Amino acid sequence: MKATATRLPEVVILEPRVFGDERGFFMESFNAASFQEATGVALPFVQDNHSRSAHGVLRGLHYQIRNPQGKLVRVTSGRVFDVAVDMRRSSPRVGQWVGVELSADNKRQLWVPPGFAHGFVVLSDSADFLYKTTDYYAPQHERALAWNDPHVNVEWPLSELRQAPALSAKDAAAARWDSAEFFD
Repeated sequence: MKATATRLPEVVILEPRVFGDERGFFMESFNAASFQEATGVALPFVQDNHSRSAHGVLRGLHYQIRNPQGKLVRVTSGRVFDVAVDMRRSSPRVGQWVGVELSADNKRQLWVPPGFAHGFVVLSDSADFLYKTTDYYAPQHERALAWNDPHVNVEWPLSELRQAPALSAKDAAAARWDSAEFFD
């Protein structure tokens, strides 16, 4: 597994070794020992999630203020632009973001540690998005930061969309930076 640090050093791009020929391919999508070696993280994964979204759907930016989740994310069908935002008040990079294209073709994975908000926008006709989490979903602690908050200023690839991003009601009403909750 190849690990590449991003400009937010705790957020890591992981590229599994892929063995392919005319019949198809094989890859090990997760191995705890390899993950720990690549990231230095030894947290257990307790939940796997799978979502399917249509073109232009934007989900996020989500985080859990209590029971924070680390997320190992990947796309098995389609293509997304995936984003992590540092929400740790004590971090010298609080409010900074990183974005990475994840697709079925590039087979990249992104490690988004606890303490970061996470979101993505679908660039293909649809996308199947899988993520492993280090803690259980706790809706009472879930928070959302506005995807278009000017303080964070994520450079979403909106020119690749056929229309304005499609948001859930929760994401449309997400908190702005000035009223968001932060990790210590």
